[in-house]
Amino acid sequence: MPIISAPQEFHVDDLYVDLEGLLGRSLYLKCEAFNFAGSVKLKAAAEMVAAAERSGSLDRNSVLIESSSGNLGIALSMIAASKGYKFVCVTDSRCNLATRRLMESLGSQVHTITEPDPVGGFLGARISYVSGMCASDSRYVWLNQYANPNNWRAHYRRTAPAISRRFPELDVLFVGAGTTGTLMGCARWFREFAPKVRLVAVDSIGSVTFGGPPSRRMIPGLGTSVRPAQLDESFVDDVMHVAEPDTVRMCHRLANRGFLFGGSTGTVVSGALRWLQLHDPGHELTTVAISPDLGERYLDTVYQENWLRDIYGDDVLAEDRYEPVA
Repeated sequence: MPIISAPQEFHVDDLYVDLEGLLGRSLYLKCEAFNFAGSVKLKAAAEMVAAAERSGSLDRNSVLIESSSGNLGIALSMIAASKGYKFVCVTDSRCNLATRRLMESLGSQVHTITEPDPVGGFLGARISYVSGMCASDSRYVWLNQYANPNNWRAHYRRTAPAISRRFPELDVLFVGAGTTGTLMGCARWFREFAPKVRLVAVDSIGSVTFGGPPSRRMIPGLGTSVRPAQLDESFVDDVMHVAEPDTVRMCHRLANRGFLFGGSTGTVVSGALRWLQLHDPGHELTTVAISPDLGERYLDTVYQENWLRDIYGDDVLAEDRYEPVA
């Protein structure tokens, strides 16, 4: 095992779960949660902070500020604590309580937006608040994960090459679309070095990222109410949209076999399974999906039955919950 001196120096990049026995389809799930921040967002956070330091825009007098639904906020909280920066995370009322507490435990200030913008939703309101803070005080430094090219560069440099090394015969890669940093980094790398690989984006119904109509979304992570500036759809071969009840059912289906994953993972796996049923009837393709995080931060939401019934109704767990073991 490595010896490290800063938490951002450690990340397991070669762990995959073979889901064939669980789903009845060959699908390898790349697990990105095994680091001290607990999610794939550590890569982007470390890359964006390092670039800001190199440019001189971030120094000891700076106060980092960022809009996040949770995981990037945790990653930046951890890095800020390690490096001695102050950090303000601007989130909204959908952020999990465990996530807010974790950021505060790391010394960060969490500002929660409770009212959505009439046009841009909660994300628009969060960005407006961040912009106002930066305009009011020059000490604030906004990394802007939605437009910062170092977000996607982190995955161009690390995530995509790691997948290709492990699966040189890869046919399809499924990536969830949030800020689209992971998606764009992987898509750009594979377009350049392995163009035969198809990139399928998985998004939540209600997200406007790929032009769909906005509607209520309660599970943080994937989807946006403001189209990400770094998205270039020319790099994406297909898009699958997943309803949140299907996300919940997939999370519980995985948990019933011992894999407690987060909501984004449930969305990606659900979308990937549906895409494979439509496009790979002969079970011939080698496929990988990226899992952003684990499920502990979702115990009060995705894995809490009263919350699920209040949000989605009594039948949300009717399918797949007690699927018998083969």
